[in-house]
Amino acid sequence: MAAPALLSPSAHVDPFCREHLPPPDRWPEFRFDLPELRYPARLNAATALLDDTVTRYGTDRPCSSGGGTAWTYGELRHRANQVAAVLTGELGLVPGNRVLLRGANTPWLAACWLGVLKAGGVAVTTMAVLRARELATVGELCAPSIALCDDRDLDALREAAVPGLRLVSYPDDLGACCAAHDGTFADVPTAADDVALLAFTSGTTGKPKATMHFHRDLLAIADTFSAHVLRPRPDDVFTGTPPLAFTFGLGGLLVFPLRAGASTVLLERSTPDELADAVAAHGVTVLFTSPTMYRALLAAGRLDRLAGLRRCVAAGEALPAALWHEFRAATGIRIIDGIGSTELLHIFISAADDDIRPGATGRPVPGYRAAILDDDGRPVPDGTPGHLAVQGPTGCRYLRGDRQDTYVRRGWNHTGDTYVRDADGYFHYRSRSDDMIVSAGYNISGPEVEQALLTHPDVVECGVVGAPDPRRGMVVHAFVVLREGARPDVGALQRHVKETIAPYKYPRAVTFVDALPRTDTGKLQRFRLRETAARG
Repeated sequence: MAAPALLSPSAHVDPFCREHLPPPDRWPEFRFDLPELRYPARLNAATALLDDTVTRYGTDRPCSSGGGTAWTYGELRHRANQVAAVLTGELGLVPGNRVLLRGANTPWLAACWLGVLKAGGVAVTTMAVLRARELATVGELCAPSIALCDDRDLDALREAAVPGLRLVSYPDDLGACCAAHDGTFADVPTAADDVALLAFTSGTTGKPKATMHFHRDLLAIADTFSAHVLRPRPDDVFTGTPPLAFTFGLGGLLVFPLRAGASTVLLERSTPDELADAVAAHGVTVLFTSPTMYRALLAAGRLDRLAGLRRCVAAGEALPAALWHEFRAATGIRIIDGIGSTELLHIFISAADDDIRPGATGRPVPGYRAAILDDDGRPVPDGTPGHLAVQGPTGCRYLRGDRQDTYVRRGWNHTGDTYVRDADGYFHYRSRSDDMIVSAGYNISGPEVEQALLTHPDVVECGVVGAPDPRRGMVVHAFVVLREGARPDVGALQRHVKETIAPYKYPRAVTFVDALPRTDTGKLQRFRLRETAARG
């Protein structure tokens, strides 16, 4: 069932978000094919995620812990209600105002996020590692009127000098304000299609973009990927490494456990050792992190600390088949791979349990549909590389329509990925569409070369891009991080690739580096590697 483009009456007094939505004729086609996706016209996502869950399971159920704080569902609701009361009382928030949130993953950040939604505000969650210049850009785009910031992360936000921003720190100052309120609050009856969240893309291609997500979208990701693929249980304990400012983390560490009545452990720090210790100490059963961290957990050699896990989810970058098999052999766990995007809020292609085929991302999550299209938007035959296009209950709406027509074409969300669909309907990642290297007439997938390099025992990490070449148009350029003590040997790596995949795909240029450039969410910033390769 396709959704009509007409918006329902908004509860927002501040019309900023409605006024800065892209025109409906530039939206993707939205699909609500599953009965559970047909939400009521008035819907507050915080009410549904928190208050409705308390009604089902009671107030005493463990809910959110981390940083020395452990709250039950009743305690988190009490604190979120106090935050909402402070926002609308002392701080003068009216529905539709944007509230900038800044801090590491903690129960307090979760309470602030839920309180913003309860009050009818729009959450703009930012990562604690952002610097003043980046925060100033966020402020310029979103025009927030209030900021709730962790006491430890105030300096950069003050330096950003966002115009008209009223700054309150937590837990100290906000906690003192909360103490004056009794923990009850009448949640604003927002429209299901009122904007609840402005989320920023993570910067793999340079300038960030703000994506606009409705209240219903936050439930849709729980009622599709989480309900049908992850299948959490009320007794599950979630944890992971992505920040709540990253929609992979927001879904996996807050929305999904709340929707299921489960609990979540919010980690401020997450080295491989710290993550393994947290899994063991808190009885974690569901883990969300990147392929890079799964590789690091294997290397740390403390797999006994992971014995309680029953579900592991990977996203953010392609999961190599070799890593999947190595983790399964070491732990018995089959990692659930998935592809999602900030524009669609969470994972839309995945597979779990017996449906997993290592090396394939999976099949469309129930509620979504996907196609492989050529440059003219026509479907290509199975086995042929093309552009991944997706439709479902969530989709791209860029703030102010910025670059909307690049992502949305003919009703489809174009993710910027090159994929192949096989005859059984499984989708196989090839590259980002701008990562395909055309050298002497051959199409070469950078991630395919990376996977070949990663099977060499001396290679810890690598990134492969195309570099300009006067004879071949482009050549394959590999940036390689070696294990400690390994000797840089370009020829050995080139021979290894030639022996692993088709010889023409080998890297003609190899640069050894101490670390690869990554976003704060762990994604490889290939545009930086391309810039370095272009300089020679």
